[in-house]
Amino acid sequence: MPEVSDHTGELDGLPVFWRSAPTPSSVEEAVPLYLHGVPTNSDEWLPFLARSGGLAPDLPGFGRTGKAGNLDYTIDGYAGFIERFLDLVEVDRVSLVVHDWGAVGLAFAQRHPERIARLMLINAIPFLPGYRWHRTARLWRTPLLGELAMGATVRPVMRFSTRQARPSRKPMPDAWLDTVFDHFDQGTQRAILRLYRSSPPDVLAAAGAQLGELSMPSLVVWGQADPYIPARFGRAYAQALSASELIELPDAGHWPWFDRPDVIGRVAGFLTAADPPG
Repeated sequence: MPEVSDHTGELDGLPVFWRSAPTPSSVEEAVPLYLHGVPTNSDEWLPFLARSGGLAPDLPGFGRTGKAGNLDYTIDGYAGFIERFLDLVEVDRVSLVVHDWGAVGLAFAQRHPERIARLMLINAIPFLPGYRWHRTARLWRTPLLGELAMGATVRPVMRFSTRQARPSRKPMPDAWLDTVFDHFDQGTQRAILRLYRSSPPDVLAAAGAQLGELSMPSLVVWGQADPYIPARFGRAYAQALSASELIELPDAGHWPWFDRPDVIGRVAGFLTAADPPG
C-alpha cells in the first residue's frame, strides 16, 4: 500500500497542510484529490490514501491550514483555493472525491471540467434545488445562537450528538473525535459559521447549476441513514450528472465508510477502473 506523507506549504501568505501518497500506475493520468467536510480535516482520508494514493488537503479554516479571519469562507472562496492549491502542488488533472462540504470541489469542477477525469460524491452537501438545512445547521446559521452552540460543543456533546449519524447509534470512533477536537479551535468554528451563513438554499442550488454539463465518469455513494441529508439527494445527484452510477447503502450513515468499510475499496476500484461505470 502507498505510504502517506505530510506536507506544509504557503498560499496567499498563510500555511497550508496536505497529505499525499504515491499514485498507482493505473491512475497516473489523474491524481486522486480528496476533499473533506465539516468539522473534519484530511485525517478522515488516511485509509483512502493508503489504498489509492493521491492528495488530501486541509481546507482553509480546518485542520492545520490557515484560519485567518479575513479568508473567504464561501463556496466560491473554497473553489478558488482548490485551484491555487493544485497550482502549488503542480497537478493539472485530478479524480475528485468529495464528502459533505467537500462538495465545494463541485464548484471547481464546473469551472474546469477539463481538469476532472472522474468524480465521486459521498453524502455530499446538495448543490441542488429543494434542500433545506438540518436542525444543527439552522442553529449555526442564526447569529449569536450559532456562536453559543459552537462554544458549547465540547467533546462529550459531539460524541453524543454524532451518534445519530450512524444507523447503529454507536458513537463515532474515539480516533475520529480526536482528529476533530485536536483542531476544533476558534478559527475552525468561525469558518464553519461563515460557510453555513453564506450558503442559504438558493445559493446551494445556484452552485450546482451546471452539474448536468459534467460528462466525466461519476459515482455517487450514499449512506441512506444520513440524518443530515435525505437519501433523495443522492438520487438527485446521480440524475443531475450525465455519466453517473448510484450506490445506495441502507445500512450506512453520513460517514458511510465507518459503517461499511468496503466503501474504501469501492472508491479505490472506481478510481482505478479502466471503463466508465454503468
